Amino acid sequence: MSKGAEYKDMCFELMLACSSILLLSSIVVVGGTNVAGALTHHPRELAQRQAFLETRQCVEARLTTQRENQQQERLLLSVLPRHVAVEMKADIAGKPKDTMFHKIYIQKHENVSILFADICGFTSLSDQCTAEELVRLLNELFARFDRLAAEHYCLRIKLLGDCYYCVSGLPEPRPDHAHCCVEMGLDMIDAITLVREVMAVNVNMRVGIHTGRVHCGVLGLRKWQFDVWSNDVTLANYMESGGIPGRVHITKETLDCLGNDYEVEEGHGGERNSYLKDHNIQTYLIVPGDTFKENVTSPSIKKGYSANGNVSKEMRVMGHGSQHSKQAKLGFGDTIESEKDPEDEVNEYLMRAIDARSIDRLRAEHCTPFILTFRRPDIEEKYSRERDRMLSAYFVCSGFVYIIIVIAIAITLSGSVYFYTCTAVSLFIIGLINGILLTEKNETVPLLIRNTAITIFENRMVAQSIATIVVFLTFITILSPLVTLDNSDACNNNTLFTKSQDNSTVMMQSILVTSETCYYTLFTDLFPVLVMLVMVTCAVYQILTSVFKVAVLSIIVAFYLAVSIYQALNDEDIDPTGRWLAGVLVVFFMAFLVAHSQHTEATYRLDFLWKLQATEEKEEMEHLKAYNQKLLANILPEHVAAHFLSTVNSDELYHEQCDFVCIMFASIPNFSEFYVELEANNEGVECLRLLNEIIADFDEILAEENFKYIEKIKSTGDTYMAASGLTRNTCDMKDFKHVTAMADYALRIRDQLSYVNEHSFNNFRIRIGINIGPVVAGVIGARKPQYDIWGNAVNVASRMDSTGVLDGIQVTQEVRDVLSAKGYPLTCRGSIQVKGKGSMVTYFLDGPADPTKMATIQENECQFNYVDDKVS
Repeated sequence: MSKGAEYKDMCFELMLACSSILLLSSIVVVGGTNVAGALTHHPRELAQRQAFLETRQCVEARLTTQRENQQQERLLLSVLPRHVAVEMKADIAGKPKDTMFHKIYIQKHENVSILFADICGFTSLSDQCTAEELVRLLNELFARFDRLAAEHYCLRIKLLGDCYYCVSGLPEPRPDHAHCCVEMGLDMIDAITLVREVMAVNVNMRVGIHTGRVHCGVLGLRKWQFDVWSNDVTLANYMESGGIPGRVHITKETLDCLGNDYEVEEGHGGERNSYLKDHNIQTYLIVPGDTFKENVTSPSIKKGYSANGNVSKEMRVMGHGSQHSKQAKLGFGDTIESEKDPEDEVNEYLMRAIDARSIDRLRAEHCTPFILTFRRPDIEEKYSRERDRMLSAYFVCSGFVYIIIVIAIAITLSGSVYFYTCTAVSLFIIGLINGILLTEKNETVPLLIRNTAITIFENRMVAQSIATIVVFLTFITILSPLVTLDNSDACNNNTLFTKSQDNSTVMMQSILVTSETCYYTLFTDLFPVLVMLVMVTCAVYQILTSVFKVAVLSIIVAFYLAVSIYQALNDEDIDPTGRWLAGVLVVFFMAFLVAHSQHTEATYRLDFLWKLQATEEKEEMEHLKAYNQKLLANILPEHVAAHFLSTVNSDELYHEQCDFVCIMFASIPNFSEFYVELEANNEGVECLRLLNEIIADFDEILAEENFKYIEKIKSTGDTYMAASGLTRNTCDMKDFKHVTAMADYALRIRDQLSYVNEHSFNNFRIRIGINIGPVVAGVIGARKPQYDIWGNAVNVASRMDSTGVLDGIQVTQEVRDVLSAKGYPLTCRGSIQVKGKGSMVTYFLDGPADPTKMATIQENECQFNYVDDKVS
């Protein structure tokens, strides 16, 4: 074979090898590009799904909290008028003001009618009922009264045991308030008559009504109950006590408002009540029967009383035919709504949000054009602090792309010192970065490395800087072969042939030059694809902003174009058309990546905005829930409120039998002498402000750890009621700590009142009564629930107050037995007459317990008197 033929065969084999290398490197590059694309898509898809799940969780929590808030709102608004509840929540949410006095929530209302109604014979009825029967009976009865109150435009104020009182003419004034109260009273009497007939018990209603002005609101810091105060309220109360069972007892002021619409007769209230007699109050009784005259000219009255159509009065008083009778038995007077499945509700909410979501509209509304930063700096700051959980995936993906590039170059080119040196350094740096990021949650690695990883995750600028370094390391790696690889020998091809005289040498040199030219051509063909892979590496990093990506991609493309232009101008053997076409493709690829990064970042930012809005709404709901819970804690005992909120849609009543409860009544009898309604004291508001300070001081003392056993029941006027041992956790039957805590509390509030007197230059006197025994605790009122306790022990505790002496703490024999054993000094008062209880031996608590005193009970004359009374 001739030398020329051998040369041709070797050149052919060389070209075939170059084609095989090009094919292999292309397969590696294409396969790697596809895997890189998948790895690029995976973090983005995972991040978007995670953002959706987080948003969904926020929406679900928000809707759950919203449902709880609605229940709490219903419970709050059933006890407090809306304007009072809103003002209280605003004060709780706002920064507390440093003022001398506590906030008082009082409003004045002129020209209203006040109704007091008391169940006669309730004490004997309660003795015949179990705890459940008593609570159910009272709940059903007061539920009818509440429905009647709504029917007749009256606002129920409070339940005082078996006493029910309401006001017509507030919160919104009404010209027919007196008619509303009279009709309310007549229907209440009819309702109790039906109860008497059905249950065969001797019960009846005394109703007293007076017309005047009131101050309404709440006092104190704990167990808020909406109440009314004024001399006219006091008179209405005495009108009830001086009334007649089964009759409506009204004053002259109420009669003047009624005109001639009712038939009345002289009431002679002064004969039955000393207050009415002393103040020369002229009273009247509504003549029994359906006496409301049809010639009433008030349109509002006609409208109000014709609302029931043809429903009989007997049906109305039983709660039928009323516009409120169809209300759900939620305890809150709201209609039953079909409960949606929580999951369906969340999905429905998300579907509506997705349908209403327009990326273009949201982008224009919240983001600046092209740069895509949020228009609001605070949101941009939150976004910059947002932790990207997929950050490690970005770096792992870029590391994989780097390895693909290295393999493709190694297949295409023979060894190059610069290339392998650059590869070794870059692999070390990229591996180190990935290693640090992957050890973030590994507690076995040194703390310094973990803190470095946390810093990268939590600082977006640091992460962007490191990502940029990785991208440029990748780009430098594909540029490194160009340092040693050139086509100078190939360019001097003809010179080699002419200078050499040896054919074999000429052939070998020609083959080497041809080989160099082949490798050079292969790399120049592969170079644009490698540049695109570098650009894919940049696109992998979703943490890079689109502006940052544009800057990095622009630098890479600029370097590539510079190299391509240099090669096109200096390499005559390389087709410039292919080089320019490759350049155009690289530029277009950059444009597509920029558009992709714009869309991706816009989606990320809007997902963040959506999640942020859902999170903020959730936090607002949680804050509202906290405010509502704080208000509820000041209205109902915690365990009672939890019961009501958990059984809001059931008919189950709350009641419990408490076997050994310590009850305290504390009153300030001479406060009525202090309370006067003059223009100088804002018609009595300043007097109520001082009463509010006293009650608030008593409430603050209850917050101390020593008195955790005690629960405030309510405060009515100048009377404060509390009880201890109402729950299993607060009833100490071993050491009787709940009884001693009540004794200590009584002594503390007596001292506190002395402190108030000293600083307010007043002379208020307190009277306290304490008793222990079984009680029934429960929530009464279908539409306006109110926690209270009933039983003989409660009545006796009240009598210990009313029959006590000023500045004295009167206790029963049972209380004395417990306290005496604990070292408390007590003095026997002797036997006194107690209304409804006959003769009782009582004691005075003189002071705190003496730790040095032994628990002994001494026989004294008082005990002999007690034994004599029991024997007789």
